[in-house]
Amino acid sequence: MNMVAILCDGRKLFAFYEMLDLFFLQGLLEHHGEIVEYFNHRDVSAIFLFRRNLLRRMVSVLANSYDRYAKLLNGTHKSHVLSEQEAAALSSYKPIINSKSLISDLKEAEMAVVRALEYFNSTRHMVLYYEDLVTNRTKLKDVQEFLGLPQMELTSGQVKIHKGPLSDLVNNWDDVNKTLNGTKYERFLHADY
Repeated sequence: MNMVAILCDGRKLFAFYEMLDLFFLQGLLEHHGEIVEYFNHRDVSAIFLFRRNLLRRMVSVLANSYDRYAKLLNGTHKSHVLSEQEAAALSSYKPIINSKSLISDLKEAEMAVVRALEYFNSTRHMVLYYEDLVTNRTKLKDVQEFLGLPQMELTSGQVKIHKGPLSDLVNNWDDVNKTLNGTKYERFLHADY
């Protein structure tokens, strides 16, 4: 999860989006009491942006982590890009997913989401899913309404990096497919948007 603080029309908003690593999430969850108290005392609204497909999230996190050191774009690291060429360069890296720990890693990610929502249930917050934002542009209107902002057309110049079926994005797809087939996480193998 990555946390972004935004000041919007004089109101404080914290948006949490799930892209960084679990270290930040761990800190957030370990200190949730103080953070909840701060949010409630200062009227802070929280937006939790999660991914439904935790396997796609894993691909994004691993690729982002790789690029942090490899710096595939002219020696610079970018998590988000504005051109198809940059997206193609970043998506050329196909991570190897540890199939031995995959089930427990997915369980851990699932539980982190559950805990975050439990810990922050007394705050003013909304839950948003990345897949819904991509497929349903009216979700941005829900966000504007939640924030008490006037409705306006919002656009982004960002280009999706990891497109297409996961089988094209993961180096050891056969191992991942074999590990998740027949489990409750099998749906992640086929889900796309």
